[in-house]
Amino acid sequence: MTHARRKFWGWGTEDEQPPRAELAAAAAGLRAHIGFGSEEVEDPVGVEALRLPAPRVPIPPELAEVASDGAYDRARYGLGRSYMDVVRGFRGQLPAPPDFVVHARGEADVERTLEWAAGARVAVTPVGGGTSVVGGIEAVPGEVHEGAIALALERLDRVLEVDDVSLAARIQAGATGPVLERQLAERGLTLRFYPQSFELATLGGWVATRAAGHFATGPTHIDDLVEAVRAVTPARGVWESRRLPASGAGPSPDRWLLGSEGTLGVITEAWVRVLRRPEQRRAAGVRFPDYATGAAAVREIVQAGLMPANCRLIDPREAALTFAGDGTHALLVLGFESAEVPVGERFAHALRICERHGGAWEERDTSQRGSMGAWRDAFLRAPYLRDTFVAIGVLSETFETAITWDRHDAFVAEVRGATEAALQERCGAGSVTVRITHAYPDGAAPYFTCLAPVERGEELETWGFVKRAAADAILRAGGTITHHHAVGRDHRPWYDRQRPAPFALALRAAKAAVDPRGILNPGVLFDPL
Repeated sequence: MTHARRKFWGWGTEDEQPPRAELAAAAAGLRAHIGFGSEEVEDPVGVEALRLPAPRVPIPPELAEVASDGAYDRARYGLGRSYMDVVRGFRGQLPAPPDFVVHARGEADVERTLEWAAGARVAVTPVGGGTSVVGGIEAVPGEVHEGAIALALERLDRVLEVDDVSLAARIQAGATGPVLERQLAERGLTLRFYPQSFELATLGGWVATRAAGHFATGPTHIDDLVEAVRAVTPARGVWESRRLPASGAGPSPDRWLLGSEGTLGVITEAWVRVLRRPEQRRAAGVRFPDYATGAAAVREIVQAGLMPANCRLIDPREAALTFAGDGTHALLVLGFESAEVPVGERFAHALRICERHGGAWEERDTSQRGSMGAWRDAFLRAPYLRDTFVAIGVLSETFETAITWDRHDAFVAEVRGATEAALQERCGAGSVTVRITHAYPDGAAPYFTCLAPVERGEELETWGFVKRAAADAILRAGGTITHHHAVGRDHRPWYDRQRPAPFALALRAAKAAVDPRGILNPGVLFDPL
């Protein structure tokens, strides 16, 4: 089987980039829909036109069989997929390409790479699907390093073992969502973990960034699905937690790796909890007069213990932008599912709660039509649309957070207000929409989307201005700097303010113990001792 090559700068594969005529037509439609954007469609820089700095360190003989320093590889594994990454890649501006890329075939290649890098004083950035939206995979060396390389893990993509009795599977870290789901489906099982990056992101990346799937309640964080983790450290060998359903034996070793973002070890595989594939499903799109009314209904649903698989509230402006509404009402995407137990009673109870809050609904049919289907299609296409937005001079960015219910309404108003003010000051126009992506008995995860016109050549400066305004407002109002996008380099200034100082010291001490030369992803999460 052959596979199309991934774009080095944007989302998807090279053959998914539309021809210029189609791009121009799509751009005209987008301009008409959102109300701004340049009529001139810019073309991305091709691989052949890239001018990358010469590698600081050559490929050593012991890694020659699995390493490449070609322009495509250095560009492809030197950029994530944040708005800032896409803009820079689109224009062929790569500030920190790796000196070369190691394509690990197994754990032995990971061990060899780390051993060489420690001796050569070269930084190593582990890369899974390369879908980081927070500057998490740039190959930036520390002050004491001679260079920096990327360690690609995509070839570690197999389901190694399935425990049908305990409902768990041992899966290599480089398996993408579709790849691992295909293998699990052969056994009638599913991980049921669907982040927006599902198509391209990997299990190891999900674990390293504490990712969240888009089932809105229950076991939706990868934390909830991990049974055990295995990683290779530069100085202390293999770090592997014992496979158990639960344990109270001190701080959990796999929890140290969850969210470590490649700084403490290279994750090579994990045991994860899987499910039998669902057969029972009910879903509806519920319309509310406004976002606040819908949020009150969401809170009552989750506090009633109904555990819907999907409980995503979209504000009126986002519903209109995604063709899921006309801008006069908020939309709640509500869904229940189960492998065996009928879900009708819980579904009916949730709808009664919605009705008490002024909700009206349409139950989804199997053809995925209606407002729910429109929003779902827009959600899946959003990463591709962002590439088009860059081509027509539109800033397109998202950020997410979490807050308790008692502060939710005021929090959303303050963060949205600060972000809208920054867009007006910098861009003269723009919109900020919000949706609830995840809901808990004690709070929710508001997710904001910004669209604004931006002058070409000023995208990065404008992005930084708006990002600072939004992030400052989030911390000022008591939220977290990230709910599921990770920290990376983009969120470091605010993560440094959010975390307790003693915990930061503990992280740095752990880093010194397992990575004394600080070669793993320096600059992400914390600075080494």
